[in-house]
Amino acid sequence: MNWHNIKNYFALLLLIAILFMNSCQDPNQPQDSDRDLERMIGQMLLIGFRGTEISETSQIASDIKSGRIGGVILFDKDVALGYTQRNIISPEQVKILNSKLSSFAPLHKLIVAVDQEGGKVARLKPAYGFLPTVSQEYLGTLNNPDTTNFYAVRTAQTLRETMYNLNFAPVVDLNVNPNSPAIGALQRSFSRDPQVVVSNSEIIINQQKVQGILSCLKHFPGHGSASADSHLGFTDITNTWIQDELIPYRELVKTGKVQIIMTAHVFNGKLDSVYPATLSTNIITGILRNQIGFNGVVVSDDMNMQAISEHYGLDSAIELSINAGVDILVFGNNLIYDEMIAVKAGEIIKNLVKTGKISEARIKESYQRIVAMKNSLN
Repeated sequence: MNWHNIKNYFALLLLIAILFMNSCQDPNQPQDSDRDLERMIGQMLLIGFRGTEISETSQIASDIKSGRIGGVILFDKDVALGYTQRNIISPEQVKILNSKLSSFAPLHKLIVAVDQEGGKVARLKPAYGFLPTVSQEYLGTLNNPDTTNFYAVRTAQTLRETMYNLNFAPVVDLNVNPNSPAIGALQRSFSRDPQVVVSNSEIIINQQKVQGILSCLKHFPGHGSASADSHLGFTDITNTWIQDELIPYRELVKTGKVQIIMTAHVFNGKLDSVYPATLSTNIITGILRNQIGFNGVVVSDDMNMQAISEHYGLDSAIELSINAGVDILVFGNNLIYDEMIAVKAGEIIKNLVKTGKISEARIKESYQRIVAMKNSLN
């Protein structure tokens, strides 16, 4: 056998070996493209969980380690269980819990989030050993930069010390209706004056940035005129919403300091005659991105809230919100509880991509925004 024939013989053997190896692969095992898609989808999910400490075998640990989720949110009370203890007992306990959660993240930094607005909406309360806070309404009424700065510094330092990296604050809703059950009645709005909202919000954003804490403006396109609470059901602001409610977003986005904006589950027939804001392409892509020019991360309000959960199935709500332009879906897992929600939501998104109802390009777009945001934390 000459050298040419020997080379052909070994080339044939190599081809047979490759074909044999491929034939032995389990078709049920995820291929590289599937793994990439799952990895991108995982970054789009931010999930609540139960427990003041976490074992390495818990479901939330598994979700983080596998890359099934990109973030978590902590609460002090468990609403589904009747306001019993949830995730927060003391500063030291929270620090240990958040550190452990973060240590599980395999590739990208884990987002560890909380609602620490101040006043009535504060998960880190004096009852658990944290410093007292004041409401945004208190700060806006004083409208004193030094006072706002003092409390902003204190909150941001507390968040850093307890290893959070995202605060779902400041609230930039205008106090259009002081009796609004979800905003005005809870003293969550700085003011009805957009400029008071903008100036105080910028102080909070700046101080949180100094401490390595991401800020999230909420609730787009404005929740302050509502006469109902979207936690509890359908909330229509068509006849009460005013254009001024967009001013804080326009002004703050212009500063280049806004990285995250949260949507509201409110229905505004002036802006979309069919869908509430979280599910509205016209509101998120049309107004927030195209008109206002926001290129950062859009995060949903809690998808468990009844304004969404009572009127849309899980598959439909996920499909509509992502196609509308939402990058991160929040399942607070507190109003209702489902330990497997990350698994279910991830599979739903994957199937929506596989069936062509959501494009893979749309998933990549969100993934790239989220990774850029997380990289800014480094």
